[in-house]
Amino acid sequence: MRAKRPAARILLVNRDGHVLMFRFTPDDRAPIWCTPGGAVDPGESYEAAARRELWEEVGLDIDCGAEVAQRTVDFRTFEGVDVTADERYFRVDIDTCEVSAGALTALEQRVLDRHHWFSPADLADWPETLYPQDLAAMLAATEPARAD
Repeated sequence: MRAKRPAARILLVNRDGHVLMFRFTPDDRAPIWCTPGGAVDPGESYEAAARRELWEEVGLDIDCGAEVAQRTVDFRTFEGVDVTADERYFRVDIDTCEVSAGALTALEQRVLDRHHWFSPADLADWPETLYPQDLAAMLAATEPARAD
């Protein structure tokens, strides 16, 4: 039986329209790229988890705003636990930022390889697995309206 795992994920987009992703190299599978984020702690809201995760992984302590997307997905965590994740996505648009983790866990320190700001072209033609798989569509659907 799969454990339930509420999770908050952040679509961090810079002024050039590039989204931040992290490359993880777990022992039991090929490298994968994921948006910042992670499990919601007991008693924590999705919004609070998004802010905490953004600080822990990127070094930004800012409000992530309202949830912009949701998906439910089955996967195996880096700890080897089969879960059904209820992922809530938060889009944060920034000019730029220096990625400097605030507080990675020991596991994250071991399996997090590097980060990359992905352009739309990168997302369309990247040779390794990206999560979520529909990230380009999710970004397009959540793009803020621009005043002309």
